[in-house]
Amino acid sequence: MYRLLFAQVLRRFDAETMHHMTIRALRLLSVAPVAKRRLYRRFAPRDEALRVQAFGVHFPSPFGLAAGFDKDAGCVEALAAFGFGHVEVGTITAHAQPGNPRPRLFRLVSDHAIVNRMGFNNAGADAAARRLRRPRGVPAVVGVNIGKTKVIPEELAVRDYVAAARRLAPLADYLVVNVSSPNTPGLRDFQAVELLRPLLREVGRAAGRTPLLVKIAPDLADEDVDAVADLAVEIGLAGVIATNTTIGRQGLSKADAGVAAETGGLSGRPLKARSLEVLRRLRARVGDRVTLVSVGGVENVDDVWERLLAGATLVQGYTGFVYEGPLWAWRINRALSRRLRRHGYTSIREVIGRVTT
Repeated sequence: MYRLLFAQVLRRFDAETMHHMTIRALRLLSVAPVAKRRLYRRFAPRDEALRVQAFGVHFPSPFGLAAGFDKDAGCVEALAAFGFGHVEVGTITAHAQPGNPRPRLFRLVSDHAIVNRMGFNNAGADAAARRLRRPRGVPAVVGVNIGKTKVIPEELAVRDYVAAARRLAPLADYLVVNVSSPNTPGLRDFQAVELLRPLLREVGRAAGRTPLLVKIAPDLADEDVDAVADLAVEIGLAGVIATNTTIGRQGLSKADAGVAAETGGLSGRPLKARSLEVLRRLRARVGDRVTLVSVGGVENVDDVWERLLAGATLVQGYTGFVYEGPLWAWRINRALSRRLRRHGYTSIREVIGRVTT
């Protein structure tokens, strides 16, 4: 039903306008106690076999929503009620900023992909902290993804990340340092280990006991992926999230050629192969010493299953939510439960890392 609605109606509206309308509806649902509890009872993952523990946090399912959708932590409860095992909010910066000029969000429908150049538009760490402090009517595992404020010069970037971490880490189940968005000038330079090491050390001190992860780009050279993996082990990082959007445009259909020419990060189906490749490379390098979170091109249960087999403890999606609709996470969780039993497993933990090459 949703796919038909999307094909006939929703795709005709501006992508960012539809996103804001969706966020407003979910925010209303998040403050409607009876409705969200009913949805949670119906759609939230309840199969004990799907439960997984990562960096000391218990997740009801390995499948969660990636950062970029709920930028201001306004609809966490509604998203959890629809079945996501965790919700990663953000990217949130220490200071509020409007992001890049519109238009800045584009659908590539034939490729089930999105191009965005949003530029970390958000209301800032203080506003997000106020929302995250509110009591929750339904359980939710919340990750907080932080980034650099655009107007802050690069020489003060560490201080800027630390300010966001101090404000938000106490309210998060885990904290993510985003150094991989292509839409903030100079940000990806911080993936070089000589810059990344002091950044992660300082943010880690500010985060205290909150598990700290880093999110990397798919466009890193293989040797740079290895270097980040080695750094994660060296400093005792809780995890690595692979991958963010790509600046590449390989393998797109001719039907989307016009939209593909827009600048920004590409997410969705075209990212699938490289994201899986980076995951496998990380797993070969770190084994189970660092938790791996896989994101990029995840559309269905087959993709989630493949990422788990390749060594991901958690899997995230975002673009698939746009094309598959509100029951996407619920359908994936239900299919995961069935697949576990069909293969004779009693826990999702038995699947993780079984096939790493």
